[in-house]
Amino acid sequence: MTSEQTQLIFELPAVLDLKAAAPLAERLRALRGAALSLDAGRVEWLGGQCLQVLLSAALSWRADGAALTLSGPSPAFCDGLRLLGVTPAELTGAEAEQ
Repeated sequence: MTSEQTQLIFELPAVLDLKAAAPLAERLRALRGAALSLDAGRVEWLGGQCLQVLLSAALSWRADGAALTLSGPSPAFCDGLRLLGVTPAELTGAEAEQ
């Protein structure tokens, strides 16, 4: 998918914990190959398992040459990234859109 095509928006759930990891992975697999914006504005909790899913997705999108961006990350999402030692840029390869 080229950058000229519409970017899909995927709204991340408010709680990204162990229970959310498998459904998150399944949904992202279904969206693979599309230019995708991860809307993290509602996220209240980011756990390690979901971060692993998001990092895996980021690698898959890079391997496919598709755009993966992060939009409007909540303070809780940013805090979760920081606490787990990851920056938004490391997750998507670019700075988050505010």
